[in-house]
Amino acid sequence: MVTQFVLRKQKQNKAGECPVYLMVYFDGARLACSTGEKCRPADWNEDRQQFRKSYPLAEEANNLLKLMAGNVLKWWRGVRASGEVPTVAGLKASLQPAVVAMPPAPLLVVEEVMQFREVMRRRGLMWNTLRHYLVTANWLRNFEQWAGRKLTVSGYDLATHDLVLAYLRHDRELSPNSLYTVGKDLRRLFGYLRDERGICISVEPRKLRVACQDTDKVYLSAQEMERVRVAVLPTTLAPVRDVFLFCCYTGLRYSDVLQLHGGNVETLADGSGRVLRLTQTKTRTKVSVYLTAAASAVLEKYTCPERTGPGARLLPVYQNQVMNRYLKRITRLAGVSSGVEVVEVRAGQVLKTMREKHELVTMHTARHTFATQSLLRGMPVEVLQKILGHASIKTTLVYAKIVEDFQHQTMRRIWDAQGVTDSSGALDNQICAVEPSAA
Repeated sequence: MVTQFVLRKQKQNKAGECPVYLMVYFDGARLACSTGEKCRPADWNEDRQQFRKSYPLAEEANNLLKLMAGNVLKWWRGVRASGEVPTVAGLKASLQPAVVAMPPAPLLVVEEVMQFREVMRRRGLMWNTLRHYLVTANWLRNFEQWAGRKLTVSGYDLATHDLVLAYLRHDRELSPNSLYTVGKDLRRLFGYLRDERGICISVEPRKLRVACQDTDKVYLSAQEMERVRVAVLPTTLAPVRDVFLFCCYTGLRYSDVLQLHGGNVETLADGSGRVLRLTQTKTRTKVSVYLTAAASAVLEKYTCPERTGPGARLLPVYQNQVMNRYLKRITRLAGVSSGVEVVEVRAGQVLKTMREKHELVTMHTARHTFATQSLLRGMPVEVLQKILGHASIKTTLVYAKIVEDFQHQTMRRIWDAQGVTDSSGALDNQICAVEPSAA
């Protein structure tokens, strides 16, 4: 067998370049195929069958031709040993570099968290629920930078999980509930990868549990609510105060009062009052809340032609961060300054600090206030559950645990034989009333 490299000058292109062909002669037969290389005639040495030094990267190009000639020789020997008939297709195949099957790239945990978040979005999870997957992905990226390595799905075992939690707990000083969120997200992710995508994982998802810690809920007493109601405030703060009190009277979350419009207010058929009917943004649960005199007074204050359209907002609600910042100032001016012990777990240590209550007030404090004050006034837990839109009564019972006045009342009744009639300090205007049932 003889191999030659020939420049096909008759196939010159517009740039003046000609293709280089490989010619193979054996047993009086000839096979020809293109090498994929081309050059100008002046850059080709016909005698030596290679590129001249004037050709760019001539040494690399000539080495490629030598490699091709060696591959053709191996191919020819194999064909001759097997007794097969040489073909052009076989010749071309011998010139192609061997394709080495590369192992699939390992799945990265951070990337899978983001893809899982997208899957959950398509399945209808709400934005607030999906947001913490972004937070979890950021914490895991921080760990990767600290550890100097990527977290892979196949390599994520319990030892790695413990290392991640130790970094987040001690180096980043995350709270127990933040760690709980990370563990919950990873548990759901690995369960999805194993059960729905059939991916082999190195950890049992249910073992990625992190203990959740109950946090103290801040709420206002009836006296503190009254001080907020009558406080003399700058005109810029008065609307924020009114929205906050309206949530104290109705138990609405910020996300619901933000989107409250005229279509949510209905008058009862018997004319005995009005109710709010809405679908909660967070849980998509339909709730009905009776508008008491105090709540109606707030709405009436902002009733104007601009707010009477079907899509008009009923109350002047600002961004949540702005509302929270203003509320701290409002409650400070109103004298809500009782001491509150704040217990935190940081880096494995329990830290106790004393804070004034106004420093801890947020828009969600109104919902806590509504729940605790409703219980103090004797509202059944089952009714409160419906008004708050809780799927489980266990969630509502959390408020019963934090109302210390219940404990005080019971002890006074048992030990001092005293009936309790006004310990809650209820306002004249009832905070909440249950919607009357139809006759």
